Amino acid sequence: MSRSPQSFRRGWILLQVGGRPTRLRASPLLYHLPRYNEAPVPNASSEPPKQERSKFARSVLEGSTVALISLIGLGLGGYAYTLFYKKKVFDKIKNAFSRGYSSNELVSLGRIAFGTHPDMVKEVLEKEHWVPRTEQPVIDDIMSGKSRGRYYLVMGERGTGKRSLLLESMRKVHGDGIVMLEAHNDLEVFRVRLGKALDFEYHEDYIGSLFSIKGPGDSTPLLDIERALNQMEKVALKMRKARRKPLLLVINNIHLFKDDTGGSDLLELLQQRAEIWAGNELVTVVFTSDEHWTLEKLIPRATNMHVFNIRDVKKDTVTTALKQYRARFHKEDVPQSILDEVAKSGDMLETCRYINKREKSWFLNLCWILGDTMDDVEEPQKFCAAAVILARTLVHRETPLSLSTGLLPEIPLHESRQIITRADFVHRFDHINVIHIDANGMVRADSVPMQNAFREICGEEGFEEHLKKTLDRLDELESLSRTREAAVRELPGRSGREVPRVEYCAKI
Repeated sequence: MSRSPQSFRRGWILLQVGGRPTRLRASPLLYHLPRYNEAPVPNASSEPPKQERSKFARSVLEGSTVALISLIGLGLGGYAYTLFYKKKVFDKIKNAFSRGYSSNELVSLGRIAFGTHPDMVKEVLEKEHWVPRTEQPVIDDIMSGKSRGRYYLVMGERGTGKRSLLLESMRKVHGDGIVMLEAHNDLEVFRVRLGKALDFEYHEDYIGSLFSIKGPGDSTPLLDIERALNQMEKVALKMRKARRKPLLLVINNIHLFKDDTGGSDLLELLQQRAEIWAGNELVTVVFTSDEHWTLEKLIPRATNMHVFNIRDVKKDTVTTALKQYRARFHKEDVPQSILDEVAKSGDMLETCRYINKREKSWFLNLCWILGDTMDDVEEPQKFCAAAVILARTLVHRETPLSLSTGLLPEIPLHESRQIITRADFVHRFDHINVIHIDANGMVRADSVPMQNAFREICGEEGFEEHLKKTLDRLDELESLSRTREAAVRELPGRSGREVPRVEYCAKI
């Protein structure tokens, strides 16, 4: 009886392979035989299975979830770091105003603040600050925060003790709420000094700047200074409720700023902040300066500014203080003198003579006139002649009372310009420390030794004649530059044949 083809698929085939029986699969040919009770299998390439589609969707969903969680974590981490960084910046600036001294202030205070035993401070102060100053109580009120609602410009000659007054007041309050820095003519250097004083890094240590396109180096010094002042303002607003008095920002020697566009912009920026802070009693800004041009720059925009003029100590006050100092620390009874340098020297009279000689040499090296022997130096000699004429006028303004009291003679600024017939020379004389222009617009010698040098030079025999020859030669050179004429004359004796003979010269 013949079997159907389906019965062969359920059979066994025994073959001798390697001596062992093996169960084999059905022949591939049998798989292609049709089954009567099964439907045909569709083509796998026509439509993907549902299982594969669900697996792909699940993988996409998992990847998107991981990416979203990563982005959220990155954002939260960046936000947390930003909050931490801002708080750190705030704490650093707040610490700069806390009780104590920064490195700048320690250097300025010197032995008083560094390496001095507390029991020795009083003795050091008596040696360093032995001259009583009438301005000290006013400066104490400013630095302690009692005087508020204004900002101050402290002016005075070089060496009159502006910095010493401020440091003494700072020492009394232990630097609480005070930041001090020095000015500089380079804006980049001043930017660094301001950042050091406030302990502000201008976000140069911010990690987020690594991912930004524009880095901190692309900024300008003025913008960085504005950012530092903004951060300082935030700190002052937070500290005002606890302190109940304004903070203090002291900038020394603002005359070192350049008298150009950059320096004017910086002064304007600082003055704008000082005006706003003084009106709100938030921060009191104190400027110090030796030159009058800074006052001329600040006056037109000043509303809350108070100008404080520091004059040299009076002769009788210094004489009394000097006698007490020499009697206590040198066991010596002396008649009189006026300088701190003299008081601490071994031979005071020799030191006085050396200082007078040094100031006279300084003036002669910068401003001496050449008489009728000069040639092709018309503009420099105009400057020197104007300085000598102004010095001669100050000597003629001396009175017996001013000589006995040590008060220096003064000339109004507008009159001094009229005397030398040049308006631009006066500020240049102030810049080289030949004269000083105070806050009231009065011109006087930069110091008592400089006035002594003026008196010695103008009192020498032959000075008036030499000055007249210089002025006549300047008039001659100026007339030659303005006229054109043809003339026949003999060769002058000094044009290549004879060496010119100097008939007069000032002595040092």
